[in-house]
Amino acid sequence: MMQEAKIAAPGRKKGSHATAKPAAQPGTGPAFQHYQAAIQLVQQAKYDKALAAFEKLLTTAPPELRERCRMYISTCQRQLERHNLAFATPEERYDYAVSQLNVGLYEEAREQFNGVVSGHPNADYAFYGLAVLECITNHPHECLANLNRAIQLNPRNRLQARTDNDFQSMLDDPRFTELLYPEVP
Repeated sequence: MMQEAKIAAPGRKKGSHATAKPAAQPGTGPAFQHYQAAIQLVQQAKYDKALAAFEKLLTTAPPELRERCRMYISTCQRQLERHNLAFATPEERYDYAVSQLNVGLYEEAREQFNGVVSGHPNADYAFYGLAVLECITNHPHECLANLNRAIQLNPRNRLQARTDNDFQSMLDDPRFTELLYPEVP
């Protein structure tokens, strides 16, 4: 049986005991507990309370939590802004959806376009917006279905789609060509 070697730390005599406190484990302590509580508020969709908790925590959080706190602050602010949205007309909601599409917030844009369509099933412009979104997000089948519906509701959408650069990725799809250039009987 091997005997364990006892090595003294430099500058210490054999047999002396270290009195240094053990390092705090990551994920422990009051800051981490407050952080966990704030995350639970986000999960419960209590964004206003979560925002306050993260902002308070940001001033005292250890460095490894600060960036996460900033990210959650941003998320809470976005959610609060979103819940405060009120649109007087479906066109305003459509314009907001287009703005979200233009900055790459595709899920928010999809939600807003679908909101217009669900409340106004004859809103050809919302179906057109969904077609653009589906094209950009590489969903050709959905793109064609929405573009087809937009054209059924308003044939002028066919002419617009022919020159719309947002449909570049669909140009080689024969279904797209058929939709935009139907055979004349």
